[in-house]
Amino acid sequence: MIIITVISVAMGGSSRLVNGYDSYGNTCGKNNSKIADAPLSGQDFTRRKYVFFLDPCKIDHMKLKIDSVSLCVSSCPKEELKNYKDIQNFAVNNGSEICKYDIAPNDYPTRTDSCPKLPVKPSKVRLNRCIPDDISCYAQFAQAIVNSLSDSVLQKVATGILASKEIILGLCILSVVLSGILMVVIRYISAILVKILTVLVVLGSIAGTGVLWWLYADLRKSVSSTSPVEQAIAQDNSQGLLAYAITATVVTVVLLLLIFFLRKRVELTIALFHVAGNVFTHIPLLALQPVWTCLALLLFWVCWLAVLLSIGTSGSPVNNGDTVEFKLAEPLQYMVWYHAVGLIWISEFLLACQQMTVAGAVVTYYFTRDKSQLPATPILSSVLQLARYHLGTVAKGAFIITLVKIPRLILTYIHNQLKGKENACARCIVKACICCLWCLQKCLQYLNQNAYTATAINSTSFCTSAREAFIILVENAVRVAAINTVGDFILFLGKMLVVSCVGVVGVLTLRYQKEYTLWVVPVIIACLFAYLVAHCFLSVYEMVVDVLFLCFAIDSKHNDGSPGKEYYMDKALMEFVKNSGKAMERDASDSKENTPMVS
Repeated sequence: MIIITVISVAMGGSSRLVNGYDSYGNTCGKNNSKIADAPLSGQDFTRRKYVFFLDPCKIDHMKLKIDSVSLCVSSCPKEELKNYKDIQNFAVNNGSEICKYDIAPNDYPTRTDSCPKLPVKPSKVRLNRCIPDDISCYAQFAQAIVNSLSDSVLQKVATGILASKEIILGLCILSVVLSGILMVVIRYISAILVKILTVLVVLGSIAGTGVLWWLYADLRKSVSSTSPVEQAIAQDNSQGLLAYAITATVVTVVLLLLIFFLRKRVELTIALFHVAGNVFTHIPLLALQPVWTCLALLLFWVCWLAVLLSIGTSGSPVNNGDTVEFKLAEPLQYMVWYHAVGLIWISEFLLACQQMTVAGAVVTYYFTRDKSQLPATPILSSVLQLARYHLGTVAKGAFIITLVKIPRLILTYIHNQLKGKENACARCIVKACICCLWCLQKCLQYLNQNAYTATAINSTSFCTSAREAFIILVENAVRVAAINTVGDFILFLGKMLVVSCVGVVGVLTLRYQKEYTLWVVPVIIACLFAYLVAHCFLSVYEMVVDVLFLCFAIDSKHNDGSPGKEYYMDKALMEFVKNSGKAMERDASDSKENTPMVS
C-alpha cells in the first residue's frame, strides 16, 4: 500500500484533480504542454482557473460522471444566459471562449453544436468547477440509487426529516446519555446487572408494546374527526404505528421466551461481569477505545480515497477524436484492484489492533496479583507491546478475514447485478454460499479475538495462539455457550433498552407535537443512531468479558489453588469456582445415593 501511494503521488496528475481539466487535455490554471495529435492542447490557461461544462446535466450513470465537453474559463456565469447574444457578451467580457476554443464569439450562432445548451444556468465555483445553482439535474444520482422509491415517498421522507430535525438531534443526544449511564451502571453494580437489565427490558418491552397499541387505537379514533388532508397524514402514521406495534409484540414474546430458558445459566456471567466492572474501574479509558478506532478508520478511509483519486489521474492522454481522455495503463489498473483489497485488509487490521490492545490491557490486569502494581497506563503499555511484537499477528488475522470477506462481497455483488435474471436454483445456491461465508467469517472473527488474547498471555505466534485458544474453547464448550448466549444476550438487552427508551420518547414527543405531522422516519433514524451508539459503548464491555473468560479458563487449567499454583483470578471468580466444585460434589453424592444396590 505504501508503494501504491508513492507511485500514485509520483505519477498522478494531482493538479488535474485539484484544478480540473478540460476535454482537450489542458489543466486549468496552468501553462500546459503540447500533447501530440491534440491541436487544442498546450494552452496557457494561467488566468483561466475554472472548469465550465457545456451540458452539466448530461450524466453517465455507469461511470457516475458528467459526460459533457468541458472548457477552462476565467469566471463562471453569474446570471442566466438565455440566448447566443448573451453567450457572446459573456465570452467577450470573460476573456475566454465558452464554446469550442477555435470558434470566435461572432460565429457562435452558426456553430450551435459546439456551444452550451441553452439556457445556461447561473453557477458558483465549487472545487474550481462551475456548478449550477439549480442542481436539479444532479438528483439523477440519488434517483438512480433509490429508484425503487416513488417521488411521493421521497418527498415524505425529506419532509419528515426537515420538519423534525431538532427532535432527531435531541433523541441522538439522549441515546449518548443513556449509553453513558448504562456504562456507569455496568461499572458500579455489575453483580446484579443481569437481573436489573432483565427486569427493565421485560418491563420496558411490555410497556412499550402497550403504549404503541394504545397510541394506534387512539390515532384510529381521532381520524374521523379531522379534515381530509389530516386524515391522509393520520392514515400514514397509523400504518407506521401498527407496524411498530406488531414488531414490538413479536420481539417482546421472543425476549420473554429467551429469558425463561436462559435463567439458570447466569452465575459465571454475573461473576465475569463483576470482574469486568473492576477492570473498567482500574482502566476507565478502555471505554474510549471505539472512539480512537473510529477516528483511525476515518483517517485511513480519507487517505485511501485520496490515493484512489491520485491513481485515477495517473493515466496517459489518449486522443478520442477532437477530445483527449486520460486512461490508466494496465499495470496501474492492477494497482487499483490491490488498492481495493487493501481497503478491506487494513480496515480489518485496525479493528484487530483494537482487539489486541484491549486484550493486552485486560490480560495485564488479570495476571497482576497486586492490582496496585498495575502499570500507570496499561493501555499505552499494551499499544507499545502491540507495535513492538504483535503487528504480524494482527496482520495475519486480518488477512484471514479478508480472504473470506472478498468472495462474499463478490457473490453479493453478482447476486445484486443478476437479480431477477437468474433461475431459482442459481439464486438459492448463491444465497447459500453467501450465508456460509458469513457464518465462516463470524467464526473466524471469534477465534481471532481469542487468538489475540492467547498471544497477549503467552507472546506466541498467531497460529500457535489460535491453536491453543481453540483447544481451550473446545474444552470449555459448555461455558463458552453460556457466555456467548447469556452474556451477549444481556448486552444485547442493554442495547435494546437504550433503543426502546429513545423510540418511546421519540414517539411520545412527535405524537403530541402537532407541527410535526410526519414522524415515522425521524423515529427510525433516532433508533438506528441509538443502537449504533449503544453498540459502540457495549462492544468494548463484551470484548472485555470474552478476554476475561479465556484468562479464567487458562488460569483454571494451569492452577488449582494449591501452594505454588495459586489462582490469579478475582475473588468473584474464586467464589464461582468453589461453588461449582461444591455443586459437583453434591451432584456426585446424590447420584451415588440414588444408585440401586446390586446383590
